[in-house]
Amino acid sequence: MRYIFVTGGVMSGLGKGVLASSVAELLSESGILVSMMKIDPYVNVDAGTMNPYKHGEVFVTDDGGETDLDLGTYERFLDRKMGRNLNITTGSVYREVIERERRGDYLGDCVQIIPHVTDEVKSKIRQAASKEKAEVFVVELGGTVGDIEGLPFLEAVRQMGLEEKGRTVFMHVAYVPHLETTGENKTKPAQHSVQALREIGIQPDFLVARSSLQLLPDEVQKLALFSSLSPSEVIRLPDVPSIYMVPKVLKDQGVDTMILLKLNLQPKSQSATHQLLASRFSNLPPGPEIAMVGKYVTLRDSYVSIVEALKHAGAALGFNPKLRWIDAEDVEKNGPKQIDGVVGVMVLPGFGVRGTEGMMASIQRARELRLPFLGICFGMQLSVVEFAREKLHLKANSTELDPQTEAPVIDLLPEQRGLTKMGGTMRLGGADIAVEEGTLLRKAYGKSVIRERHRHRYEVNPDYWDALRNAGLLFSAFDMSRRRVEAIEDPSLPFFVGTQFHPEFNSRPLRPSPIYLAFLQAAVSAQRGIKPPLPPWFSWPESRCEDKL
Repeated sequence: MRYIFVTGGVMSGLGKGVLASSVAELLSESGILVSMMKIDPYVNVDAGTMNPYKHGEVFVTDDGGETDLDLGTYERFLDRKMGRNLNITTGSVYREVIERERRGDYLGDCVQIIPHVTDEVKSKIRQAASKEKAEVFVVELGGTVGDIEGLPFLEAVRQMGLEEKGRTVFMHVAYVPHLETTGENKTKPAQHSVQALREIGIQPDFLVARSSLQLLPDEVQKLALFSSLSPSEVIRLPDVPSIYMVPKVLKDQGVDTMILLKLNLQPKSQSATHQLLASRFSNLPPGPEIAMVGKYVTLRDSYVSIVEALKHAGAALGFNPKLRWIDAEDVEKNGPKQIDGVVGVMVLPGFGVRGTEGMMASIQRARELRLPFLGICFGMQLSVVEFAREKLHLKANSTELDPQTEAPVIDLLPEQRGLTKMGGTMRLGGADIAVEEGTLLRKAYGKSVIRERHRHRYEVNPDYWDALRNAGLLFSAFDMSRRRVEAIEDPSLPFFVGTQFHPEFNSRPLRPSPIYLAFLQAAVSAQRGIKPPLPPWFSWPESRCEDKL
């Protein structure tokens, strides 16, 4: 087993996940079997209970894990499923260590950070790598060098560098800011970051210099000198229009070849996926404007998989969709006038009562203007509430928002009743879904059974199924037992779809989610008054959700 450890410095949000995924993608092009892991230093056991404003999106794996959003990046670049065991946190490590201590597994030892916690970290990394049967295992360490909570993980991978000598590569990502007043790039923060890493005992094999502008040769030389690296081992990674261009940027600098040389591996084959990705997402003209109505819109990472799914679908149709972010609370205060002028509306996932009346006002406005509409999870549930109010004239609501509502058209899943713990207790992960004939969903997917992922506690209340159907709402998909509504449509409108599942989690850069693609097609039709043909290279996937391994 070979390991690549990716660390970061200076500041968070530099794109370590994109870098790690791009490296993994390039190695995969060489015929190397690669898998990945994300280490998060927060004390939460997983990401499931965290507010999106604190953490960003919770990415749900097919096996039901509530994980860091970087696992979604890994899936999109490698085009394969990640498991819940590929995201570990301080909380999960310490919980295991404490449980071992309580069982007496340490035979009376005084349990300490070194060796007990670091040994547990190394064990989790090795176990996951072994289970994945990968030739190269890429491990991304969250946070930045110098964070107190990250020190045990850095110490663990330092030890692995010694124990796996000749089979590890350390890549350090650091920021090189551009000082506008002098018009120069400042390398000092990156130098200090490398110094902090070396003080811990880790000498990076590569320094990845993130910057807004391209670095000059003398700046690269300076970084190399202060990092004890050759200039070729300082990888320049300036801002690019799309994250899917990063593999090509790395390939052009020979990163994959240098990594294989350090790991003593030979390429087995060669493909050019990096070129296809770069060409697909380069020089895209702006597309139709979509209203994105949600509760967490000031932090776009809260919806990163949805944004990427829209980009995938847009690129397949030859454009980059323009997104108009609308805070649902602003709609509550000022009305849905912000919807006017767009050609499509999405109502986004969320939890809790805040902003929900604004979301339903946006749904009503989309209905009045006959705009293409797509509601995801909570967005679907609120569209059912809005429909019941509009068509059935009920004082309808979800029991999540009003436990005493007189018309609970959305109610708690039966298996959720009586639960006392919040973490990991929702309906989570992938499930097969039966799609009804003659529906927009069936037309989009082209098959009767699909597999998509879920993260919810509430559902369409079966007591109101008949009333909703009689009023014109179409249930276009069910779970395989037909006891649970998975999707709804309003056939009286050109395109009005809500899905209880999250199709964005299965979208891929070169294989977009069918329902997102259909939504953008409808938006283009609304804008131009015509139905755009699919590109000649595009065809619906036969088994889009099957694991490639």
